[in-house]
Amino acid sequence: MPYRLGVDVGGTFTDLILVDEKSGSIHTAKVPSTPADSSIGVMNGVAKVCDNAGVDPSEIAQVMHGTTVATNTVLTGTGAKVGLVTTKGYQQVLQIARSYVPGGLGGWVIYNKSQPLAPLSCTIEADERMGADGSVVRKLNKTALTKELKKLKKENIEALTISLINSYANPAHEKEVEKIAKQVLPGIPVSLSYDVVPEMQEYERTITTVANSYVRPKVAAYVKSLERKLKAKMKDVKLHILRSDGGMASAKVAQSLPVNLLMSGPAGGVSGAVWVAKQAGFENLLTFDMGGTSTDVALVQDSNAQLRRETTVGDVTVRASSVDVRTVGAGGGSIAHVPELTGALRVGPESAGAEPGPAAYNKGGDLPTVTDANVVLGYLPSEVRLGGDMEIRKDLAEKAIKPVADALGISVKRAAAGIIDIVNENMYGALRLVSVEQGFDPRDFALIGFGGAGPLHANALGKLMNSWPVIIPPGPGVLCAYGDATTRVRDEASRTFIRRFGNTSTSELTKIFQQLANKALKTLEKEGVPKAHRSVTYQADIRYSGQGLTLTVDFDLKKLKSKGLSIIGDPFDDMHRQLFTFALDADKEIVNVRAVAQGKSAEIDAKKVTGSGSRTPVAAAKIGTSKVFMDGKNMEANLYRRDQLKAGNKIDGPAIVLEMDSTTVILSGHTGNVDKFGNILIAPSA
Repeated sequence: MPYRLGVDVGGTFTDLILVDEKSGSIHTAKVPSTPADSSIGVMNGVAKVCDNAGVDPSEIAQVMHGTTVATNTVLTGTGAKVGLVTTKGYQQVLQIARSYVPGGLGGWVIYNKSQPLAPLSCTIEADERMGADGSVVRKLNKTALTKELKKLKKENIEALTISLINSYANPAHEKEVEKIAKQVLPGIPVSLSYDVVPEMQEYERTITTVANSYVRPKVAAYVKSLERKLKAKMKDVKLHILRSDGGMASAKVAQSLPVNLLMSGPAGGVSGAVWVAKQAGFENLLTFDMGGTSTDVALVQDSNAQLRRETTVGDVTVRASSVDVRTVGAGGGSIAHVPELTGALRVGPESAGAEPGPAAYNKGGDLPTVTDANVVLGYLPSEVRLGGDMEIRKDLAEKAIKPVADALGISVKRAAAGIIDIVNENMYGALRLVSVEQGFDPRDFALIGFGGAGPLHANALGKLMNSWPVIIPPGPGVLCAYGDATTRVRDEASRTFIRRFGNTSTSELTKIFQQLANKALKTLEKEGVPKAHRSVTYQADIRYSGQGLTLTVDFDLKKLKSKGLSIIGDPFDDMHRQLFTFALDADKEIVNVRAVAQGKSAEIDAKKVTGSGSRTPVAAAKIGTSKVFMDGKNMEANLYRRDQLKAGNKIDGPAIVLEMDSTTVILSGHTGNVDKFGNILIAPSA
């Protein structure tokens, strides 16, 4: 009986979901992450979820994995020593970069510019020149290049990037350089800018390809190690890695193009949220994924997550499609402190992580965290066992929060409430970035809360955003793994095509899109995706003539053939109005064109829960009461077991719903209704 396994590695916990592809039955597990080697945590989780399900690991046919290895490599600065080959005269392309300084007008005074991922000492020039039209302006001097590569060899580089001017129009010289480099530098992985991102703008193309080289050895080592360990338990298993854009890539592709994995982890959560919400009848969403280390938020419209053409990790921005996820350093492990200088309470971005973790975990941590504040307030009662077997200690949580309370001159409970209020405001700011500041009214969207800590705070965020209902799916702590298990194979092909609408024929454009589609579909063919399960969508990056900014428009190729360029021009105007409140009566220009090929989504039906015929939860669901501090006063909240709730049940706040992987708080003045899929839909009481 074939099984599909979804795995999501977070900063604190590793989540797994095992799906029977025939019956649709689901089993979940949650284990502590192992930051030193994530594969150890993954294999621990495999053993646990298989044991829970009574399944032999050899029955697992596919493993779908969301990973943060590439992300963490960039954030920690532990990537490879990268060599760079560029065109003569462009040696300092990374140093010149773009004129960006974070902060106000005087931000440059305190801004410490980070070192490029490829140092100047490891950058060499190739004596060649390609024209913007793809013509050879100056032939490659192979003799001079060989000498330069031999000098580069002495620098002991671990990866090589080749990014030549205008190579997006003609990659011939890049391929020649690659051939010579493999002779001079055997065994060194080589990344060509034409293969990674064949689009104009030399800096963006170069930094993206350099970033690919920077994370490539570490990602490759991790994927190979994990694949080896999995195959020791599962003979014919296929490993897929989640891409930043929410699609899947094979282990082989992931190793060669890891720059597409920089937002792999957060993308899984969004994919899972879309799948759950669509089953429940909600297509417009704000996703709220709060873990132990950070919180990721995104906007979903018509069941499609908003994508962006750039991915930013730390202060590195690369041109790679990704789900438009905004991340803030606010999680269950975020540390609260009161700086002596200001005397004002601050929370995060520093985190206690998985080791030693919050004080309440009793693993040696003693710093006050958001989790400890929730414990003090009674939102995480003693009945909770994190991950199913991790005990929490209220006494240790109170001890950790007390120094904060003393510094502020207030009680421990009020200090804990202050910590929660501040972390909620931090996350509220991130939600506004993806909604209000993008021209969307949050009142038109439901809010779905997940992650280990998301359901604790989702109701409060719903109040701040005025987004209803607040959806808490079953198994919210492992929803990212659910997203990994239900997503599909994806690849894209793109090229630069700078042409005004007035000078563009529909037939020429259609031909180009068909060529790109064929290129993207070849990847799916290699992945073994049946022809009947393949589909292609089309995109164009559009701008007003003379404008620097481009907006990406999705469209139907058949409509382009029949109705012409208005199919992409009119939606561009609408998007421009939404973002900037106006559109121009000016000629439009196509900049880049793209074809996105996708396989078929996994057909996994959401499990329905039985109905009780009563609005009142059954007696077995209520397991007692807990004292909580809410709205500035002590209250008594009812405690419920999630697995005993039935469809149609109504839960009045204050209430706390307990389950293996997460805890849901329903605030006073609010009600949670259980739908047929077991989702808790929270809204203000009538």
